[in-house]
Amino acid sequence: MPIILSISIALIAGLLSTRIVKLIHLPNVTGYLVIGLIIGPYCLKLLSSDVVEGLSIIVTIALGFIAFSIGGEFKISSLKKLGKSIFTITFAQSIMALILVDVFIVLAFIIMKNYNQTNLALAIVLGAIATATAPAATLMVVRQYKAKGIVTDTLLPVVALDDAFGLMFFSISFAIAKVFATGDKITFMNILVYPVAEIICSLLIGFLLGAILALAMKWFKSRANRLILMITIVLCGVGICELFEQGFPFSLSSLLVCMMIGAAFCNLNDGALAIMDGCERWTPPLFMLFFILSSAELNVKLLASIGVVGIVYLVARSIGKYFGAFLGAKAVHANRNVQNYLGLALLPQAGVAIGMAQMVSSKFTDINPNLANQVVTIVLCATLIYELVGPVITKIALTKAGEIEVDLKSKKAEKVAITN
Repeated sequence: MPIILSISIALIAGLLSTRIVKLIHLPNVTGYLVIGLIIGPYCLKLLSSDVVEGLSIIVTIALGFIAFSIGGEFKISSLKKLGKSIFTITFAQSIMALILVDVFIVLAFIIMKNYNQTNLALAIVLGAIATATAPAATLMVVRQYKAKGIVTDTLLPVVALDDAFGLMFFSISFAIAKVFATGDKITFMNILVYPVAEIICSLLIGFLLGAILALAMKWFKSRANRLILMITIVLCGVGICELFEQGFPFSLSSLLVCMMIGAAFCNLNDGALAIMDGCERWTPPLFMLFFILSSAELNVKLLASIGVVGIVYLVARSIGKYFGAFLGAKAVHANRNVQNYLGLALLPQAGVAIGMAQMVSSKFTDINPNLANQVVTIVLCATLIYELVGPVITKIALTKAGEIEVDLKSKKAEKVAITN
């Protein structure tokens, strides 16, 4: 099928899926993932494997804009208002999820007597991906039910910061996992120096491009030109990362580069947030295609082979998120409701996690295709489950914390009815 016609079919299917998920009160991303799986090469085959592979550039570009939008959330003046407690809680739940997923999956492979360097790389990568959450799904619940209170006020900044911590952890873990996946000799340079160099260089290049973007806005005043400029700089960031794949001892993280572009831009230009809103107006179809193409890659035949690891990932990440948030909140003497319910609201996982999985897929397909397929399959399946149950659990947590007014009113009505 012609590639342009395939794009139109994917977009039509994505639009139809939003009508269906709206009826059952689920986020649009769930519909995109399900419809992508259905029309993909392993089900109805409306999108062939060749088409999905040929459209991989869309996935790469979408990753850049996802990271760019995350970076736009990190205005220094806003971060200062959050206080140290938010950073402590965010770090605690991120690192706890990473450690528990790493340890539990390694133990699972040892128990199954299938422990080797490749599976160690799989555990390291999945641990890093486990740190990411889905701000969109969480925000949807908060807005839909008009949640208000200390848990909500803590939840929103934690979710925003969480992906930044996740990208940092992912960059380090990904570089280390690459050593084990390729079977290279483990050296101090491979394990420590190159990962640190990747992070530092990614942040520096991202900052430089963000500064150029902020400066160039002084010469381009029209909405159209500013949009073109933003798109150009983000594409430039992704392109520079691809250059580092050729002849350099270490690579760059396009996620980190683009996140820093957004962060530098929003801090160096007073009107950056309003300008970035213009960029977000054209990205919805790009993100829709990103989710559909990502789930189209899901080979259902692999589910049986990675079932145990997938279950371990789901359980370990959930435990890590909950107890990490609990311990972090307890360490900063946060409100008891924050300690008890915040972790439950951090389960949804979507765009950034899938982006990380796609990054692994693109870098590891030639090195270790089996590992690449396993990561994508586990993360996509986990995302489907988290996006189905995550918003429901978030609603329950905020209700238990007494921050959803509708439920509080209905409870009072029930009490009056019982009394009468």
